[in-house]
Amino acid sequence: MPDLLNTSLTGMLAFQRALQLTGHNIANANTPGYSRQVAEFVSRVGGGSGQTYVGGGTELRTIKRMYDALLVEQLRVSNTGLARFGALNSLAGRVDTLLADPDTGLNTSLQSFFNNLQDVSNDPAEIPTRQALLGEADGLISRFNALDRNLASLESEVSDRITLAVDDINRIAEQISDVNDRIAQAGPDARPNDLLDHRDQLVLELSGLISVSTIGQDDGTLNVFIGSGQSLVMGGSVQRLGVAPGEFDPTRATVVYEGSAGRTPLDTSLSGGTLGGLLEFRSRILDSSRQSLGQTAFAFVEQFNAQHSSGMDLRGNLGGDFFGIDPPTVLYSSANAGSGTVTAAVSDVGAFTGADYVLEFDGGAYSLTRVDTGQSIALSGSGTAADPFVADGISIEVGGAPAAGDRVLIRSGHGAASSMTRLISDPRSIALAAPTRAQAGIAIVGDAVISPAVAVDATDPALLNPVVIEFTGPATYTINGAGSFAYVDGEPIVINGSSVTISGSPAAGDSFTIGPNVGASGDNSNGLLLADLQSAGVLDGGTISINASYGQLVASVGGTAHQIQAGFDAQQVVFGNAEGAVLAKSGVNLDEEAANLVRYQQAYQAVAQVVTVTKTLFDSLLAATSR
Repeated sequence: MPDLLNTSLTGMLAFQRALQLTGHNIANANTPGYSRQVAEFVSRVGGGSGQTYVGGGTELRTIKRMYDALLVEQLRVSNTGLARFGALNSLAGRVDTLLADPDTGLNTSLQSFFNNLQDVSNDPAEIPTRQALLGEADGLISRFNALDRNLASLESEVSDRITLAVDDINRIAEQISDVNDRIAQAGPDARPNDLLDHRDQLVLELSGLISVSTIGQDDGTLNVFIGSGQSLVMGGSVQRLGVAPGEFDPTRATVVYEGSAGRTPLDTSLSGGTLGGLLEFRSRILDSSRQSLGQTAFAFVEQFNAQHSSGMDLRGNLGGDFFGIDPPTVLYSSANAGSGTVTAAVSDVGAFTGADYVLEFDGGAYSLTRVDTGQSIALSGSGTAADPFVADGISIEVGGAPAAGDRVLIRSGHGAASSMTRLISDPRSIALAAPTRAQAGIAIVGDAVISPAVAVDATDPALLNPVVIEFTGPATYTINGAGSFAYVDGEPIVINGSSVTISGSPAAGDSFTIGPNVGASGDNSNGLLLADLQSAGVLDGGTISINASYGQLVASVGGTAHQIQAGFDAQQVVFGNAEGAVLAKSGVNLDEEAANLVRYQQAYQAVAQVVTVTKTLFDSLLAATSR
């Protein structure tokens, strides 16, 4: 009789816990990261009774967690990819809109400026049209400035978001460490399912910020690694990440690993998640966009200034620089020990890339490396003012006393567009006329003619000096009465920075003059050449025009943004499938739990009925023995 009562009691206790577990599942049906728990029963060992062996009831041996480590790992990986594409997609789309939109991009302003320049060339003597050109120049400058400032603002925003992501990573790492401690305290044989779920949810949240890998330990704790194998969580201890000023630019947030050996930069080894996406966007899209925009600005300013300097204004003066732009920025490493100095300038627009370069001194010589590709760039020259280093269209002058290992960052195009200014304030100073003009002498006997003079070197100090070309015979001529030069029909003659061609058959005594183009207010020769710069080859060895350069930037960013959008859409599907697989394995099914609730309730009631029967039997026995 007592055995029957004990057997019933084990069933009541087991099914009571099963009912409690079912209620726990139902209560957490909508809890993120919760894994369904299942009661596993086992029969209790009984004892012999005569020639038979009667069991001792049942007990709840364990509560099993419905969990598949492989499916959870796939979910983490897909979550890392989704968060990376999400960060890239939102930011790349903003850059694409900024550059391509007619209201914020550069194409409209460029076209308007050159259209107005063509109008001025059609009527070069009119002051109002010249004044309008200055206004269009201001509008173009404003657009260059605004584009670069907007990109700079986005760069500052990315730095702030990097800082927030690092703070979140450290916070989650601390929470994982705390859960590890609580799991370890429970003992190696315990099954703290809810703590395990909580830790997995924290690791999943962490995987949305950065790519992680995990290794379980014998005591139930979980070690978490990031980057190229750096430990973030080791049992109950945490190695924090930090944000430090950049080596060259203190405003540029750099992610560092705060290990026992000090701070180690991690920017190049971190990938995946929101943080990886931010770092990738900054280096892959944002930096290259600012560099390309600066390249376009330099090409426009240098070419326009060169052509404008080759013209003459309404006052008879040679045109100077129309636009201003700052030279490449030089930033010194915070780790430099020496006192070396570096200055840089754009020397060849055709070879100019706008990229960032690191100039490093090894104690005896300098070397140059392109930052985005890691390519070593050959340097010509000796680095002095008279013989500067030259590489990729940049001239570099070094001085001072650098120490071995000193490094300098040369930002050739980055930020240049925001420094554009207008240097000419007087509309009469716009040089639309050619600086020199050529004309035939009064008494020409032969049928030779001379072409208009073209300035090929406006820096020649003798450019405006009068020149007389006089033929001593049909095949020879002198210049200002000196020398004897062979005449070749149609061959350019370059004198004092001006170029002319004489065609036909000259006779002895025929003369032609080249002199200052003073008083030629209606001359638009240089204005037409300025207008032609819109489509003239400038960059990449003279094969890419200013318009094409900006068009390439817009197309590159647009293409990248489209690829990222496609990747984001695909990753959403991958993540959805992985999440569905985990839910199918670990999620709570309320219909199933309702069935379990009824099943365990009926089992409990049945066992309780056995207790009632046992009581009745016991009462009957007592009544029978009391007589």
